[in-house]
Amino acid sequence: MPKREHPVNVVLCLPVRGAGTGAEVLLGLKRHGFGAGKVVAPGGKIEPGEAPADAATRELREETGLGALPDSLEPAARVLFRFPAAPAADMDCTVFLTRVFTGHAVPTDELLPEWHPVSAPPYPRMWDDSAYWLGLLLDGRRFDARIVLAENNQAVARFDLVDWMNEKIPSHPATATAFPDIT
Repeated sequence: MPKREHPVNVVLCLPVRGAGTGAEVLLGLKRHGFGAGKVVAPGGKIEPGEAPADAATRELREETGLGALPDSLEPAARVLFRFPAAPAADMDCTVFLTRVFTGHAVPTDELLPEWHPVSAPPYPRMWDDSAYWLGLLLDGRRFDARIVLAENNQAVARFDLVDWMNEKIPSHPATATAFPDIT
């Protein structure tokens, strides 16, 4: 796989229903493609000319059947995924939360949707990096993170965090220059 000049821009959209100890987050078993066999958040690539919130609502609809309006999404984190052993897989990800959506989650060609308690995501079935950042996000923290994967492209070699102290994340994209040099 040839190296890209820039990481691919992607979005994740996490629908949350309920409140308190009964709150649940929608994840799904990825059926094929990148991450097949893992439980992941609905999401995917931002198309040329598409705003991140529009991409998130499109991906949510395509992968779960749920509808949401871009205005109902809360930008919750920006995560830079780096794969030194496979640089073409590098991604810059904007993560959204939404509590306002319509419809019922249904299986699609991409995902088999699963509701999980916010307090207990299925980390053993997810990418290893999820244990570093997903719980923080679901607990209400807002942040930028950089995750550097190990040579096996599974384990986390390094995790860096810029905490936005529960404030709304900045509107400008996160960049690698916001983090310490790892060379």
